[in-house]
Amino acid sequence: MTTAASWLEMADDDPFGIDNLPYCAFGQDRFRWTGVRIGDRILNLAAAEGRGLLDAGGAFLGQGNLNRFMSAGRPVWARVREHLTELLSAARHREAVEPLLLAVADVRLDLPFEVADYVDFYSSLEHATNLGRLFRPDAPEPLLPNWKHLPVGYHGRAGTVVVSGTDVPRPFGQRRTPDDPAPTYGPSTRLDVEAEVGFVVGVPSEGPIPIDDFRAHVFGAVLVNDWSARDLQAWEYQPLGPFLGKSFRTSISPWVVPLDALESARTPGPAQQPPVLPYLSAADHHGYEIDLEVLWNGTPVARPPFAGMYWTPAQQLAHMTVNGAWARTGDLYASGTVSGPTPEQTGSFIERTWNGARPIQLADGTTRTFLLDGDTVTITATAPGPSGSRIGFGEVTGTVTKPE
Repeated sequence: MTTAASWLEMADDDPFGIDNLPYCAFGQDRFRWTGVRIGDRILNLAAAEGRGLLDAGGAFLGQGNLNRFMSAGRPVWARVREHLTELLSAARHREAVEPLLLAVADVRLDLPFEVADYVDFYSSLEHATNLGRLFRPDAPEPLLPNWKHLPVGYHGRAGTVVVSGTDVPRPFGQRRTPDDPAPTYGPSTRLDVEAEVGFVVGVPSEGPIPIDDFRAHVFGAVLVNDWSARDLQAWEYQPLGPFLGKSFRTSISPWVVPLDALESARTPGPAQQPPVLPYLSAADHHGYEIDLEVLWNGTPVARPPFAGMYWTPAQQLAHMTVNGAWARTGDLYASGTVSGPTPEQTGSFIERTWNGARPIQLADGTTRTFLLDGDTVTITATAPGPSGSRIGFGEVTGTVTKPE
């Protein structure tokens, strides 16, 4: 049961109940607005603010994305959330609000915010250990020496972040197998996914963000699929890390779940040894209990647990800005692949199939190691809400298309 009931008809266990209220950008024809989801409906926020039903300081008026609202800061976020909860739970508002609701099925879901910068981390101990064993089988230690001292990451390409449902053309690039005398060029033959959780910066900064200021700057969370061409990545990544093997597409879910909806999902962060440096040490060292699921052509193949991530979202943000880099509204930073200790909890297919050595059988009887043209991958997630409710993230999905 949720902590408050809505006057809309919906199941008690609807993951988009009154405890969630995720934000989105949506459109019909050439028009775009911002909205908030309740059940299977979207409330048009521009219309609601225009009619005086809520006060966001004009942040929703004439806006096709959430950037202006996200930049307004936590007091405005909290006030709007309080207004929305009242509007959608108190029956006396039904007559005014109901005409402003649209069915999710009747609109086009767009990229919810304009992405300023994109950073991807590498924060799962299990994922980093698995890849170390795969890529450096003769090394005495699968983790590189810096891994437990800082959140390792790379800068991606903000311009190729796309909303769920956007096709993913198979990327081209250079690749070289151990048997090749020289690199070759062509479409990737080892296309993979990475199931991740991304965090969206709302309030910008002019320099470093102290670790305990995480909540003052981060607006909410989305699901991320960091598509990865493993053959391109293996050839290019030394010495400067991922480049073309990652930058062709990054897919995100259309729903931005506000941090306030994840309060019941907070969980103590893992013990970290050796101790972290002071700028990475938080007064409240916490992560989030978010349960992901990965489906390959509709077949569930993995259930990665976000709660076990070694580096927390607050530590990632603090490290990302500690050198003096500023944060901008719309900055997206992703967790890196979420993986747990068992094969069924791994968030990438290179781990799930152990680099192709252990093919996966799908529900239609076919087997896979890496993605084929026409394959569709969907990542979903939920998190604990108040009083036993579940907070839904929706899904991020994409279909691989043939190279042109």
